[in-house]
Amino acid sequence: MKIRTLSALALTAFLQAVPLPVSAQEPAGAYLAARQARVVGDFAAAAQYYAQALSRDPSNPAMLENATIAYLALGQLDRAVAVARKIEADGLRSQVAQIALLADQASKAEWEGLLSRLQDKRGAGDLADGLISAWAYLGKGDMTEALARFDTVAEERGLRSFALYQKALALASVGDFEGADEVFAGDEDGPVQATRRGVMAWAQVLSQLGEHERALGLIDDTFGGDPDPEITDLRAQIEAGETVSFDVVSGPKDGVAEVFFSLARALMQEANDEFVLLYARAAEAIRPGHVDAVITVAELLEDMQQHDLAIAAYKKVPRDHPSYHVAELGRAEVLRRADKPDAAAEVLDQLAQTYPDLANVHVAAGDLHRAQESYAAAVEAYDRAIALLEERDNPQWFVHYARAISHERLDHWPQAEADFRRALELNPDHPQVLNYLGYSMVEKHINLEEALGMIERAVAAQPNSGYIVDSLGWVYYRLGRYDEAIVQMERAAELMPTDPVVNDHLGDVLWAVDRKGEARFQWRRALSLHESAPSPDLDADRVRRKLEVGLDQVLEEEGSEPLRAVNAIPANN
Repeated sequence: MKIRTLSALALTAFLQAVPLPVSAQEPAGAYLAARQARVVGDFAAAAQYYAQALSRDPSNPAMLENATIAYLALGQLDRAVAVARKIEADGLRSQVAQIALLADQASKAEWEGLLSRLQDKRGAGDLADGLISAWAYLGKGDMTEALARFDTVAEERGLRSFALYQKALALASVGDFEGADEVFAGDEDGPVQATRRGVMAWAQVLSQLGEHERALGLIDDTFGGDPDPEITDLRAQIEAGETVSFDVVSGPKDGVAEVFFSLARALMQEANDEFVLLYARAAEAIRPGHVDAVITVAELLEDMQQHDLAIAAYKKVPRDHPSYHVAELGRAEVLRRADKPDAAAEVLDQLAQTYPDLANVHVAAGDLHRAQESYAAAVEAYDRAIALLEERDNPQWFVHYARAISHERLDHWPQAEADFRRALELNPDHPQVLNYLGYSMVEKHINLEEALGMIERAVAAQPNSGYIVDSLGWVYYRLGRYDEAIVQMERAAELMPTDPVVNDHLGDVLWAVDRKGEARFQWRRALSLHESAPSPDLDADRVRRKLEVGLDQVLEEEGSEPLRAVNAIPANN
């Protein structure tokens, strides 16, 4: 359906092609339902309700803009453009509508119309418009003006590297690989845009120039000895002396898509997810095969807890694409977050068969099993990951840490301790590893002096971590240094007032300093919190027994040492 100018009647007919829910029949109800759906990020429901509300009030500016946002966020550019044209026809200004219309014109290579829009200040924003106009001039065949536009943007504060990256892509897209290499290499500012895509683009340029050694050096310096499959494949082609095609950008349409994509990636840590999603969707709409844009869309939807939409986005990545495993890992994580662990496990099992030599696939499987408390299966997956990482001389502390936790839960202490210590070799003084190892030794009543030192170092690194402060209080308690223990346990309870284990520990320390009424209060509080949000680390029956007979009797029944300062380390040690 080709739409140039939409009347209110035509807009209504177009939008009503969307099936509407029956729960909000009145326009006011539909509008309120749409607003609520928008608040929680449910773009599918928001789009449906806004369509219904617009059928009754087709010129409402707020509803028009919000409907455009919903449709664009869903990746439905045709519907977003339909509403955006109505916004323009009503004489309204909307950046979201302009993004949709720019994306539509770029996807159709309507360069004259696109430039006219930008000259009329109806663009996507100052950051994007200069670069988009440069690509539009290239689309018209005016390379001189295109390069001038890139240079103008490069003069803006903070935009030099970003603009020069686009300029290098433009030069390479027309076969000027020498010029592209010169720009990529940079001047006194150094190389530009050291992103994954930027390095891949530069390596492709160097391959076209026959500069194979420089390309290999660039890849190795950037990605190290264990790159992902796409980088590995690129490196293998270059090492074999092949001339790799330049395909990061093949022309002006791809260039505009790259502007939107690069902006989305740059803004991910600064702007809200919804706004960034619109840029990523624009990139995807202009260049549907832009897999990095598709994965970015999926990641944003995942962060917004739009699980169904994120899964659908990840599934767009073709099975034969080098980034397929990245998409499938993302899909498995979304399935896990959506409380579908069996489906997530199935995805990871298939991946492990397809990519048996990818360590991160096995790490993801281990993480899933560990989250499901299937610790033996987690250890098996981590074993495979660690073996692969060691083969590549690329050990990773976190994998040893994760396997250590799994071994500890299985009561395989020698293996757990070895992994904890290996993790510390690879990442000395990491507070989480120090805390976990130190706390475990305290619970086992071994190496208490070493455990105290580890936990003190962890607290120094993260003084506001309730878990770590709790560990410090607990080791003081185990050492019989009750006055020091109470200070730390009360601090931990301030930091984590709703954690049942922390409250239980505080109760034990209070009992040790003869504040027994307060101790019973904390134990009751621990049980109450446990009932609301059960903790696997709280022994509720033991807490109830303490309330019945007191901690001294419980310790006697357990055959534990009574509450007294035994083997205490001097406070100044």
